[in-house]
Amino acid sequence: MDAALELIWTQSYGAVTIDDICKRADVRKGSFYYFFDSKEQLAVAALERLWNDDWKPRMDEIFSASLEPLDRLKGYLAGVYRRQSETKKRTGRMLGCPVASVGSEMGTTECTICEKTREMVGRKRRYIEATVREAIANGSLEPGDPVKRTTVLMSFIEGLTLQARIMNDPEILKGLPELGLEILRVRAVQPELEPTPVPAL
Repeated sequence: MDAALELIWTQSYGAVTIDDICKRADVRKGSFYYFFDSKEQLAVAALERLWNDDWKPRMDEIFSASLEPLDRLKGYLAGVYRRQSETKKRTGRMLGCPVASVGSEMGTTECTICEKTREMVGRKRRYIEATVREAIANGSLEPGDPVKRTTVLMSFIEGLTLQARIMNDPEILKGLPELGLEILRVRAVQPELEPTPVPAL
């Protein structure tokens, strides 16, 4: 599963063959078919493993209820830049989001991979939307529709990540925390008013 995910992420789902995966994983082709019926089935299992072993623990930590909503959002946005920078340092290339890459490649076909990528995006969205909703409720963000705000934020993240991938430059993502909160419309802090002096009697 690790070999499949790495190859699909660094190349593409369509370009990677079962032979490529077996060679990278150092297993025989017969062993592959003992566990999986197809490349598609393996890819779905690898994506689910990515969620359970990496994404979910990280999202649970970043979006912990013990943190203030704005701190959760800042932490998530800063993490996008940090992880993409680490990937560039490790591979020499900006690879973007593995789920977005596979989802955009396969999105015009109806297959179990498409269903899995949509499901994973939906899971991630629930963390963000719940936090945006809470931030609006406690007055950290200006009043508005949390569903629309979340859609705009996620679209901005994916768009900027794609731009960074095209330019092969993770520094494009460095301003994500500030820009993301600006998009979400953080409520301006009102200056405290001086008390009106009471005239002496």
